[in-house]
Amino acid sequence: MPRSAPDLTLPDLTGRRALVTGASDGIGLGIAARLAAAGAEVVMPVRNPDKGEAAVDRISDRHPAARLRLESLDLSSLSSVAALGERLGAEGAPINLLVNNAGVMTSPDRQVTEDGFELQLGINHLGHHALTAHLLPLLRDGRARVVSQTSIAARSGQMHWEDLQWERSYDAMAAYRQSKIAVALFALELDRRSADAGWGITSVLSHPGVAPTSLLAARPEMGRSRATSGRRVIQWLSDRGVLVGSPQSAALPALMAATAPGARGGEFYGPQCWGDAGGPPGRTPLWRPLRTEDAERLWALSQELVGVRLG
Repeated sequence: MPRSAPDLTLPDLTGRRALVTGASDGIGLGIAARLAAAGAEVVMPVRNPDKGEAAVDRISDRHPAARLRLESLDLSSLSSVAALGERLGAEGAPINLLVNNAGVMTSPDRQVTEDGFELQLGINHLGHHALTAHLLPLLRDGRARVVSQTSIAARSGQMHWEDLQWERSYDAMAAYRQSKIAVALFALELDRRSADAGWGITSVLSHPGVAPTSLLAARPEMGRSRATSGRRVIQWLSDRGVLVGSPQSAALPALMAATAPGARGGEFYGPQCWGDAGGPPGRTPLWRPLRTEDAERLWALSQELVGVRLG
């Protein structure tokens, strides 16, 4: 018998401002919609304006009172990240929630960002590191909670320190794992530095488990002309409520991380059943590759690569 769909009751977020990356579809769209429904003003920075407008329309159709704002952001371009930070910084409105959710997965061949970074590391980690750095004054003013979305792939693997950009060899899944380990290490180090410096920022991490999203869909711009066979299997299981989650349930861990009263820095939220792949959200132990001794090393290297200091 298929399991009942898990859900989560969010607190009233009226008067709070949230920014969600990757909010034009999939899990990010679900996160943005639920935050808006709970009363938050949601800033939705997107790369594709048409998809962004469609996402705003979808949320507004279900929640007519939703307060939504589209912004332009390409996480593969440090100049685009800086421009968004400059626009929001000039306004000076505090940010209370930042959900670093956007990402790409397993580009079949090695590709690089505008700034020459391996695509997955550049978008999933370095772009978000730079974005958080540019928004730091607004996050401090808002005593923000920052949620970094890692992946179940980060349960294994390691940082590829000797060839971080995969220039000598390229393994699509290993590069994806590294990028998502980096996301988690960033979250842990951000919280440590906030506590030491008194920034008032609480940094937590989440993972969505497994669900049929656009990560494994056809992505011609990444060299993938059709959906992977893995996505078709995941869709089949999700439709029957077996083993894996849905795009709706996969958004719940990040929503819990963003809104759970009394959440403490460094906590990790994810699905609680079926090998971390699905089920209701809750706190989960850190996985073995998320070694805090690697976090400071990555932080220093990331600041050098993106050219902007985060504390």
